[in-house]
Amino acid sequence: MKDMLEKLARNSQQAIKDGTYEINYKNKKSEKNLVEQIRNNKHASLITEVKFSSPSLGNIRQVSDPVAIAKQMVDGGAVGLSVLTQPYLFNGSPDYFTKIRKEINVPLLMKDIVVDKVQIDAAEKLGADVVLLIQALLDMKFPNDIDEFVSYAHKKNLLVLLESHTKKEFLDATKTQSDMLGINNRNLDTLEISLDTTKTILEKRDEKRIIISE
Repeated sequence: MKDMLEKLARNSQQAIKDGTYEINYKNKKSEKNLVEQIRNNKHASLITEVKFSSPSLGNIRQVSDPVAIAKQMVDGGAVGLSVLTQPYLFNGSPDYFTKIRKEINVPLLMKDIVVDKVQIDAAEKLGADVVLLIQALLDMKFPNDIDEFVSYAHKKNLLVLLESHTKKEFLDATKTQSDMLGINNRNLDTLEISLDTTKTILEKRDEKRIIISE
């Protein structure tokens, strides 16, 4: 997993150097709170993702109108959308996020590999409602600063989804003030997916926060 996380971290650092997150405007965020949307939903809540590429599959689909895709997802019942802003390996873009934000009022998660607070600043300016933090990545790069990243996001009026993949990471995540806990069912070492990951981690656990099985 370390090699993949290092690669993802380097990509984000390169994107920062390239000015990807230099946003000189400010979009309005949603009027809806994702945690409340999930808690009040009578059905199984889905957060769907606008993503054209991934490290495991390469190009998933041809880059097309992100707004049209987002509208179809909301019409299909998504309570929130995850939108990729990382340009490398994911073909994401802050521009795609802005186009969707201006047309869609459901809560939006800025999906990126956060290694610097400048990306959290960008999330606020883009009108994101939620920002993703990855426990394993922060453990590797900033082991003593996870609480600071969470607190900084809160100061920017952003909810935090803190993602884990192992029992230890999940336990560490529960000790933070993150608003939601994510469990990544993909092993970043092998890139294999198993829903048993969520089942195993949550066995004999009683967590009051919203848990997202990814």
